[in-house]
Amino acid sequence: MKATAMTPGRIVNRIFVVLVSCIFAFPLYWMVVTAFNTHGGVFSIPPRLTPAMHTGAFSYVVTHTNWLHYIANTVLIAGSTVLLVLITSAMAGYALSEIKFRGSSVFFIMIVGVMMLPTQALLIPQYSIALHLHLLNTYIIQIIPFAASTFGVFLFRQFFKSLPREYWEAARLEGVGHLRYIIKVAVPLAKPAVLTVALLTFISSWNQFQWPLIMTTSHSVQPIEVALSHYMQTFEANWRKLTSAAILALTPIVILFFLLQRHIVAGVAGRDSGVNI
Repeated sequence: MKATAMTPGRIVNRIFVVLVSCIFAFPLYWMVVTAFNTHGGVFSIPPRLTPAMHTGAFSYVVTHTNWLHYIANTVLIAGSTVLLVLITSAMAGYALSEIKFRGSSVFFIMIVGVMMLPTQALLIPQYSIALHLHLLNTYIIQIIPFAASTFGVFLFRQFFKSLPREYWEAARLEGVGHLRYIIKVAVPLAKPAVLTVALLTFISSWNQFQWPLIMTTSHSVQPIEVALSHYMQTFEANWRKLTSAAILALTPIVILFFLLQRHIVAGVAGRDSGVNI
């Protein structure tokens, strides 16, 4: 294979990309340096630019806080949300792609339009509903409102629409109904879409802050992101402990993202990158 020539334009472009990446990555790097630094080294002049590898702050967060409890809450909420989103998105996406009914295209456009609604505009009526249903300070209020994903429906619909029609025709000749076809044929073939929706939903649920902060006041059901706001008050100006808690909360999702990031590209690109109405 012929190597791509490194023209001056390509070199400048790569240098620019590296510089921009460093700018965006520096706050995260500085958080790591602060977490592993000594208490006096955090405010030293000139500042230390390499980690000192002091793990005392991490030990304190793990042993003197309810960090594991908050992590367990977050895993429960995020995992349940992912499961429900996959079910609702696959079902709705299949219905919009394979089952012909009047107004299906209009219905699909309306679903996509929901993606443009700001969530903040719905907070007050949603809080009122949760209050009257006695769902405040529960896991349910942190899961059910996110059990349907417009992006998930869109992605599954596009992927199912790209599947050859012959698959369904052959399955129907064997006496297979829609539900069994979804479970046995459509969803297994849509593995990239499944992984993409699952990963993005898990990350979104893991990073939820505003919603659980408003809907919960009990520490027993709150996720790790809300706990970090409590740590800001508990640790006051102890930046080592605060950044250590933030890193511990961030590490699982970063590892998961790097392990599955290639599936995001495959899922979003899908078998057909075009949008079919």
